[in-house]
Amino acid sequence: MLSGLPPLVSPQTRLLILGSFPGVASLAARQYYGHPRNHFWPILQAIWPSRPIDICASSYQIRSEWLLARGLGLWDVYASCEREGSLDSSIRSPALNDLDSLKVRCPDLAAIAHNGGESFRHAAHTRRLGLPVYRLPSTSPANASWRFERKLAAWREVFMQHGLMD
Repeated sequence: MLSGLPPLVSPQTRLLILGSFPGVASLAARQYYGHPRNHFWPILQAIWPSRPIDICASSYQIRSEWLLARGLGLWDVYASCEREGSLDSSIRSPALNDLDSLKVRCPDLAAIAHNGGESFRHAAHTRRLGLPVYRLPSTSPANASWRFERKLAAWREVFMQHGLMD
């Protein structure tokens, strides 16, 4: 049984990105979106240009503080599961995270965005929190049917709706 990562949130988190479960590279690094080909960090870099800093090349601690300072939080729908490899389709025996605790952890939370289809399968649960819920295209390298620019446009739209644009 694999265990996921703790939530990366603060009391100021306004938008929470919910993935499904960290991939092999992310679990090994103990970092959200740790695979070098995942589009998550490049999408955030494009949404929030931070010259002269290249956020994608920065340490995980700097990236984490950077996104938290902008009102963004990260977590996954699954706390644990069995899985060979990194594909969501290989997830077996998943246990959900305590998503209801988000109201206490993040009193300013205004919306939840699911990163990909497996996470969005739990939208009925997140909608019970009484917040807007979005399905974003997965940033995973396995989602090759969406070009980077198309993913970026979808992500940017949700960020704009919730005042997270610089």
